[in-house]
Amino acid sequence: MRKNLLLLVAFCTINLSFGQYYISSSIGQAVGSAEVQFGEIITAADSESSYGSYGEGTNFQIRAGYFFNDTFGLDFGFAYLHGTDQTVRIIDIPNQSAPYLSVDVNAKARGRAFGFTPSVVYKFTNKLYGRFGALIKLGGKTEAIVHSRAPLTAEQREGTGLPAGSYSDINYIEDYHGQLPLGFVGAFGYKHNIGNNLDLFVEAEYMGVSVKRKDSEIVELSGGLFLPDGTEIAAFDLDNMPSSLVIETTYVDKFSNENTVPSIKLAERVPYSSFGINFGITYVFSKNNKFIF
Repeated sequence: MRKNLLLLVAFCTINLSFGQYYISSSIGQAVGSAEVQFGEIITAADSESSYGSYGEGTNFQIRAGYFFNDTFGLDFGFAYLHGTDQTVRIIDIPNQSAPYLSVDVNAKARGRAFGFTPSVVYKFTNKLYGRFGALIKLGGKTEAIVHSRAPLTAEQREGTGLPAGSYSDINYIEDYHGQLPLGFVGAFGYKHNIGNNLDLFVEAEYMGVSVKRKDSEIVELSGGLFLPDGTEIAAFDLDNMPSSLVIETTYVDKFSNENTVPSIKLAERVPYSSFGINFGITYVFSKNNKFIF
């Protein structure tokens, strides 16, 4: 027992003699990976699909780590994604003779997410390293921003007394929340020492993760119903919403074909995968180990 204890103490002493702590911060820009069809763009002349990933955008990261020796270490990162707008649906069908009959829909969505990235770090040389680990989404949302202006159909006007050419004009923001996902993160980097304790680095990073939707909620809404001459006859808000919208929606894997509840929809997965370039700075708490970044 005493021999094993001495070996354990010796092992820990060796690790601590080589080990180093560090912290780093970085900013990066990412483009979408594993893009899927988000929606479509429709004009009077043609229609086309729109593709994207909510992982596209600007990443901010703060990481802390510890190297056990001059090769292997552990890294724990916290990141925030400020996603780029993705096109969900654009409909632009003008009507020259009667502008109030034009259809104008602009629906975009963007990711806002916080993540945790525990990783293993391996140094190939004093300047080149790789980082590989898990990507766990801690929180955030997918934010949809929608503007819709369209004439009321004959069915929508039936029994209301509204004349042909009456239209609705609606703006709303809907927040989508997802279940806790688990993904992969991998990066290759190059560092350059600028002082005893400081290094600059640049790295290429891949993040692979998709998020399964759990629920959504309309958090802002405005607009109304208008006569052909532009006179507003009804105003919309969160307490008085169009019948085509529901304030809260739950996403499930299965429901009966007899389901008539508009607030229950089938769940889907949306991609947050990306390729990115990060630029940052690292501070090392010890000056003794020249291998640590």
